[in-house]
Amino acid sequence: MTVVAEPVRVLILGAGGRDFHNFNVYFRHRSDYRVVAFTATQIPNLAGRRYPPELAGPGYPEGIPIVPEEEMEAWIRREGVREVVFSYSDVSHEHVMHVASRALAAGSSVRFLGPEDTMLRVRVPVVAVGAVRTGSGKSQTARKLARLLREWGKRVVVVRHPMAYGDLAAQAVQRFASWEDLDRTPLTVEEREEYEPHVAVGVPVYAGVDYGEVFRRAEAEAEVLVWDGGNNDFPFVWPDRYVVVADPHRPGHELRYHPGEVNLRMAHVVVVNKVDTAPREAVEEVVRNIRAANPGAVVVEAASPIQVDRPEVVVGRRVVVVEDGPTVTHGGMPYGAGLLAARRLGAVVVDPRPYAVGSLQQVFRDYPHLTQVLPAMGYGGEQLRELEETLRRAEADAVVVGTPVDLRRLLRLDKPAARVRYELEEVGSPTLADLLRSWLHEWESRARA
Repeated sequence: MTVVAEPVRVLILGAGGRDFHNFNVYFRHRSDYRVVAFTATQIPNLAGRRYPPELAGPGYPEGIPIVPEEEMEAWIRREGVREVVFSYSDVSHEHVMHVASRALAAGSSVRFLGPEDTMLRVRVPVVAVGAVRTGSGKSQTARKLARLLREWGKRVVVVRHPMAYGDLAAQAVQRFASWEDLDRTPLTVEEREEYEPHVAVGVPVYAGVDYGEVFRRAEAEAEVLVWDGGNNDFPFVWPDRYVVVADPHRPGHELRYHPGEVNLRMAHVVVVNKVDTAPREAVEEVVRNIRAANPGAVVVEAASPIQVDRPEVVVGRRVVVVEDGPTVTHGGMPYGAGLLAARRLGAVVVDPRPYAVGSLQQVFRDYPHLTQVLPAMGYGGEQLRELEETLRRAEADAVVVGTPVDLRRLLRLDKPAARVRYELEEVGSPTLADLLRSWLHEWESRARA
C-alpha cells in the first residue's frame, strides 16, 4: 500500500513583495507544499486581505489569507505549520533572529529562499541595482544607468521591485510609459516616487506581482533591462552585472541588515554614495567593510548634490519638510535631502508632530526618531488626505518637498512649495559610464559570437 505524504504546511512572512514572488516561483505549482497564509508587516492595509485565487493558482481556489505578523505563533500552532519562510527586507540581523526564535519556539522550522530558487532568467542583458539599506540612493543610480543606455541608443526598460499595495489581481503586470499611464492607475505615493522619474525621461517601467509574466513582457521590448530594486532586497532576476549602493551616513549597516549584507557580498560594483555630505571617516569605514566582505568588487564613490527649484520660498522662512517615506521610517534615517536643503538655505524647520492627523499620528509613535520631518505616507486616498491636512495645519510659511515624486501634483497645498532633487554624480574614476561601456562591449561581442 502506497502512503501519500501530506504536503509540508508553510507560512510565508512578508510585506507585499518578496513574499508573493517567493510563492509564485517556488510554491505555487508544488503539491508537496501547502501555503496556509502570508503574514504582513511594514506596509499598512495588507493584513486582512487575501492573495487572490487568480494569482494563487488552481491549488488555492479561495486564495490565501494575509494576516498580521503578530499572529504568527497562533497560525503555526493551529495550522500545523512546519516551515516559516522569511520573505521581507530592510531589517536588522537581530530582528530576523528574534522573529526566527519566535517561530522555532512555536514548533516550526525557519527557512530562507535564495537566488537559485527565486531568481528568474531572461534573454537580454540585465544590469541590476540594489542597496544595503533603504534610502542609500539606488533609485538615482538606476535612473543614471537607464538614462545612459537610452542616450547611447539602446532600448532600455526598467523593471521595478514590487509595491503591490492595491488590487493584486489587477496589478499582476503593470507597464508605465506616460503620465497618462500613471494618472489612470491608482498608485500610492511610494509607487509614484519610483515610477515617475523614469517615465519623465522616456524610459518604460514594468512592475507588478507575477514577475514571470512581467519579465516575459519586458524583455520583448528591451535590448537591456535595468532591475530597480526595492528596500535592500536582492534581485528577482539573474543580473549580468549587479550594482549595489552603500550609505556612509549609516556606516556599518552594510554588515548588519538583511538582506543588505547579501547584496554587498554578491555585488560586482559597490557605489559609496553621499560622499559630499557624509564624514570622510564614515566613507572610509564603509570602504573597509566592502573590501573585507567582497574584495573583488569595484568601488565607485559618488555624490548626490542637492538642487532646489524655488529657493526663494525657503530662504529664512519657517518650513515643514516632507521626506521619502520608506527612507525615514523603516529605513531608519531621521532626515533626507529635504532637511539638508532647508538647513543650507537658513530655514527654520517646524516640528510636524503636533500637526499630524489620522494614521500619521501612529507613524510618529512607531518611529520616534522622526522629530523634524514628515514622512510622505500615501498608502491610499485616505492617507494622502491626512498628509494634505497635516501640511495645511502646520504653522509654516512653506513646504519643502524632499520626495522623488512631485507632491505638488498630488496634493492641494495652501502654502508655497519648493522641490528638492538630487542625482548621482561619481567622484573620480571609474564612473558608471566607464563600466557600462565595457559591459555593453562584452555583451555585444557575446551576441556576435
